[in-house]
Amino acid sequence: MKYELIVFDWDGTLLDSAGSIVQAIQSAARDLDLTVPDDSRARHVIGLGLVDALRHAVPDLSPDRYQAMVDRYRFHYLAGDHQLNLFSGVPQMLERLHDAGHILAVATGKSRAGLDRALDHSGLRPLFHASRCADECHSKPHPQMLEELTAELGISNASTIMIGDTSHDLQMASNAGIDSLAVTYGAHTHDHLLEYNPVACLHSTEELDRWLLNCA
Repeated sequence: MKYELIVFDWDGTLLDSAGSIVQAIQSAARDLDLTVPDDSRARHVIGLGLVDALRHAVPDLSPDRYQAMVDRYRFHYLAGDHQLNLFSGVPQMLERLHDAGHILAVATGKSRAGLDRALDHSGLRPLFHASRCADECHSKPHPQMLEELTAELGISNASTIMIGDTSHDLQMASNAGIDSLAVTYGAHTHDHLLEYNPVACLHSTEELDRWLLNCA
Protein backbone atom coordinates (compact mmCIF):
# COMPACT_ATOMS: atom_id res chain seq x y z
CA MET A 1 0.00 0.00 0.00
CA LYS A 2 1.74 3.14 -1.22
CA TYR A 3 -0.93 5.59 -0.07
CA GLU A 4 -2.39 4.74 3.31
CA LEU A 5 -4.41 7.96 3.40
CA ILE A 6 -6.50 8.96 0.37
CA VAL A 7 -8.05 12.42 0.57
CA PHE A 8 -10.88 13.29 -1.80
CA ASP A 9 -12.28 16.60 -2.85
CA TRP A 10 -16.09 16.45 -2.91
CA ASP A 11 -17.72 18.63 -5.60
CA GLY A 12 -16.68 17.61 -9.10
CA THR A 13 -14.64 14.66 -7.82
CA LEU A 14 -17.17 12.46 -6.02
CA LEU A 15 -20.38 14.42 -6.66
CA ASP A 16 -21.50 15.55 -10.12
CA SER A 17 -22.23 19.10 -8.97
CA ALA A 18 -20.02 21.47 -10.98
CA GLY A 19 -22.81 22.48 -13.35
CA SER A 20 -25.17 23.24 -10.48
CA ILE A 21 -22.54 25.33 -8.71
CA VAL A 22 -21.95 27.37 -11.87
CA GLN A 23 -25.68 27.97 -12.31
CA ALA A 24 -26.08 28.98 -8.64
CA ILE A 25 -23.22 31.50 -8.90
CA GLN A 26 -24.70 32.98 -12.06
CA SER A 27 -28.22 33.15 -10.63
CA ALA A 28 -26.98 34.83 -7.45
CA ALA A 29 -25.18 37.47 -9.50
CA ARG A 30 -28.35 38.15 -11.49
CA ASP A 31 -30.38 38.49 -8.29
CA LEU A 32 -28.03 41.25 -7.10
CA ASP A 33 -27.76 42.98 -10.51
CA LEU A 34 -24.05 42.15 -10.74
CA THR A 35 -22.01 41.16 -13.79
CA VAL A 36 -22.87 37.52 -14.44
CA PRO A 37 -19.68 35.46 -14.86
CA ASP A 38 -19.44 33.21 -17.89
CA ASP A 39 -19.27 29.45 -17.42
CA SER A 40 -15.48 29.34 -17.57
CA ARG A 41 -14.98 31.96 -14.88
CA ALA A 42 -17.61 30.42 -12.62
CA ARG A 43 -16.16 26.92 -13.02
CA HIS A 44 -12.65 28.12 -12.22
CA VAL A 45 -13.57 29.07 -8.64
CA ILE A 46 -15.14 25.72 -7.76
CA GLY A 47 -13.25 24.24 -4.82
CA LEU A 48 -12.45 27.52 -3.13
CA GLY A 49 -14.17 28.56 0.07
CA LEU A 50 -17.51 30.14 -0.75
CA VAL A 51 -16.62 33.77 0.01
CA ASP A 52 -13.31 33.49 -1.88
CA ALA A 53 -15.07 31.80 -4.79
CA LEU A 54 -17.77 34.44 -5.09
CA ARG A 55 -15.27 37.28 -4.74
CA HIS A 56 -13.20 35.92 -7.64
CA ALA A 57 -16.18 34.97 -9.78
CA VAL A 58 -17.84 38.38 -9.40
CA PRO A 59 -15.03 40.97 -9.12
CA ASP A 60 -17.45 43.91 -8.86
CA LEU A 61 -18.93 42.46 -5.67
CA SER A 62 -18.28 44.93 -2.85
CA PRO A 63 -17.33 43.58 0.61
CA ASP A 64 -20.55 44.85 2.17
CA ARG A 65 -22.52 42.61 -0.21
CA TYR A 66 -20.58 39.36 0.36
CA GLN A 67 -23.20 37.98 2.72
CA ALA A 68 -26.04 38.83 0.37
CA MET A 69 -24.22 37.02 -2.45
CA VAL A 70 -23.56 34.01 -0.23
CA ASP A 71 -27.22 33.90 0.80
CA ARG A 72 -28.45 34.02 -2.79
CA TYR A 73 -25.93 31.39 -3.90
CA ARG A 74 -27.04 29.04 -1.13
CA PHE A 75 -30.69 29.63 -1.98
CA HIS A 76 -30.16 28.57 -5.57
CA TYR A 77 -27.77 25.69 -4.86
CA LEU A 78 -29.82 24.17 -2.04
CA ALA A 79 -32.97 24.33 -4.14
CA GLY A 80 -31.62 21.51 -6.28
CA ASP A 81 -28.80 19.80 -4.39
CA HIS A 82 -31.04 16.88 -3.37
CA GLN A 83 -31.23 15.97 -7.07
CA LEU A 84 -27.45 15.75 -7.55
CA ASN A 85 -25.86 12.35 -8.00
CA LEU A 86 -22.53 10.79 -7.20
CA PHE A 87 -20.45 9.98 -10.25
CA SER A 88 -20.93 6.45 -11.55
CA GLY A 89 -19.15 3.82 -9.47
CA VAL A 90 -18.12 6.15 -6.63
CA PRO A 91 -19.78 4.22 -3.76
CA GLN A 92 -18.31 0.91 -4.91
CA MET A 93 -14.85 2.46 -5.35
CA LEU A 94 -14.89 3.96 -1.87
CA GLU A 95 -16.16 0.75 -0.31
CA ARG A 96 -13.38 -1.24 -1.94
CA LEU A 97 -10.72 1.20 -0.76
CA HIS A 98 -12.17 1.21 2.75
CA ASP A 99 -12.35 -2.58 2.89
CA ALA A 100 -8.76 -2.83 1.61
CA GLY A 101 -7.59 -0.86 4.64
CA HIS A 102 -7.06 2.60 3.19
CA ILE A 103 -7.94 5.56 5.40
CA LEU A 104 -10.30 7.88 3.54
CA ALA A 105 -10.86 11.58 4.15
CA VAL A 106 -12.47 14.62 2.53
CA ALA A 107 -10.99 18.11 2.01
CA THR A 108 -13.59 20.40 0.50
CA GLY A 109 -14.52 23.97 -0.22
CA LYS A 110 -17.98 23.22 1.18
CA SER A 111 -19.04 24.45 4.60
CA ARG A 112 -19.29 21.93 7.43
CA ALA A 113 -23.09 22.11 7.26
CA GLY A 114 -22.93 21.58 3.50
CA LEU A 115 -20.63 18.57 3.73
CA ASP A 116 -22.63 17.00 6.55
CA ARG A 117 -25.76 17.38 4.45
CA ALA A 118 -24.01 15.78 1.45
CA LEU A 119 -22.54 12.90 3.47
CA ASP A 120 -25.90 12.05 4.98
CA HIS A 121 -27.75 12.34 1.65
CA SER A 122 -25.20 10.16 -0.15
CA GLY A 123 -24.90 7.57 2.60
CA LEU A 124 -21.09 7.75 2.41
CA ARG A 125 -20.41 9.04 5.92
CA PRO A 126 -19.38 5.63 7.38
CA LEU A 127 -16.58 5.29 4.80
CA PHE A 128 -14.66 8.44 5.81
CA HIS A 129 -12.42 8.69 8.83
CA ALA A 130 -12.10 12.49 8.87
CA SER A 131 -12.85 15.64 6.90
CA ARG A 132 -12.02 19.33 6.70
CA CYS A 133 -14.15 22.15 5.30
CA ALA A 134 -13.57 25.69 4.14
CA ASP A 135 -15.23 27.29 7.17
CA GLU A 136 -12.90 25.37 9.50
CA CYS A 137 -9.60 26.05 7.73
CA HIS A 138 -7.98 28.43 5.29
CA SER A 139 -9.46 28.06 1.81
CA LYS A 140 -7.63 26.00 -0.79
CA PRO A 141 -4.89 26.17 -1.99
CA HIS A 142 -3.61 26.84 1.55
CA PRO A 143 -2.28 23.50 2.90
CA GLN A 144 -4.03 23.67 6.30
CA MET A 145 -6.74 21.11 5.48
CA LEU A 146 -4.20 18.47 4.52
CA GLU A 147 -1.82 19.35 7.34
CA GLU A 148 -4.61 18.88 9.88
CA LEU A 149 -5.86 15.64 8.33
CA THR A 150 -2.43 14.00 8.28
CA ALA A 151 -1.78 15.14 11.85
CA GLU A 152 -5.15 13.91 13.12
CA LEU A 153 -4.86 10.54 11.41
CA GLY A 154 -1.16 10.06 12.08
CA ILE A 155 -0.19 9.48 8.45
CA SER A 156 2.99 10.78 6.82
CA ASN A 157 2.93 13.05 3.78
CA ALA A 158 4.67 10.34 1.76
CA SER A 159 1.79 7.95 2.47
CA THR A 160 -0.93 10.45 1.52
CA ILE A 161 -2.47 11.44 -1.81
CA MET A 162 -4.99 14.19 -2.62
CA ILE A 163 -7.53 13.57 -5.40
CA GLY A 164 -9.32 16.51 -7.00
CA ASP A 165 -10.78 18.06 -10.13
CA THR A 166 -9.38 21.60 -9.78
CA SER A 167 -6.04 23.34 -9.73
CA HIS A 168 -6.90 24.50 -6.20
CA ASP A 169 -6.86 20.87 -5.02
CA LEU A 170 -3.57 20.10 -6.74
CA GLN A 171 -1.88 23.29 -5.58
CA MET A 172 -3.02 22.63 -2.00
CA ALA A 173 -1.39 19.22 -2.19
CA SER A 174 1.82 20.71 -3.57
CA ASN A 175 1.85 23.34 -0.82
CA ALA A 176 1.50 20.54 1.76
CA GLY A 177 4.24 18.40 0.19
CA ILE A 178 1.75 15.68 -0.76
CA ASP A 179 1.20 13.84 -4.06
CA SER A 180 -1.89 14.73 -6.07
CA LEU A 181 -4.09 12.89 -8.54
CA ALA A 182 -6.18 14.86 -11.04
CA VAL A 183 -9.56 13.97 -12.52
CA THR A 184 -10.81 15.78 -15.61
CA TYR A 185 -14.54 15.00 -15.43
CA GLY A 186 -15.24 17.82 -12.96
CA ALA A 187 -14.57 21.57 -13.07
CA HIS A 188 -11.13 22.17 -14.62
CA THR A 189 -9.70 21.04 -17.93
CA HIS A 190 -7.03 18.42 -18.56
CA ASP A 191 -4.43 20.88 -19.85
CA HIS A 192 -4.92 23.23 -16.91
CA LEU A 193 -4.62 20.41 -14.38
CA LEU A 194 -1.43 19.09 -15.96
CA GLU A 195 0.28 22.40 -15.13
CA TYR A 196 0.25 21.35 -11.45
CA ASN A 197 2.16 18.08 -11.95
CA PRO A 198 -0.24 15.45 -10.62
CA VAL A 199 1.08 11.88 -10.54
CA ALA A 200 -1.66 11.05 -13.08
CA CYS A 201 -4.55 12.75 -14.85
CA LEU A 202 -7.61 10.53 -15.23
CA HIS A 203 -10.71 11.03 -17.32
CA SER A 204 -13.44 8.96 -15.64
CA THR A 205 -14.29 7.32 -12.36
CA GLU A 206 -13.58 3.99 -14.02
CA GLU A 207 -10.01 5.12 -14.78
CA LEU A 208 -9.69 6.48 -11.26
CA ASP A 209 -10.83 3.20 -9.72
CA ARG A 210 -8.36 1.21 -11.87
CA TRP A 211 -5.50 3.55 -11.00
CA LEU A 212 -6.20 3.30 -7.29
CA LEU A 213 -6.49 -0.48 -7.50
CA ASN A 214 -3.12 -0.80 -9.27
CA CYS A 215 -1.09 2.09 -7.88
CA ALA A 216 -2.38 3.01 -4.45
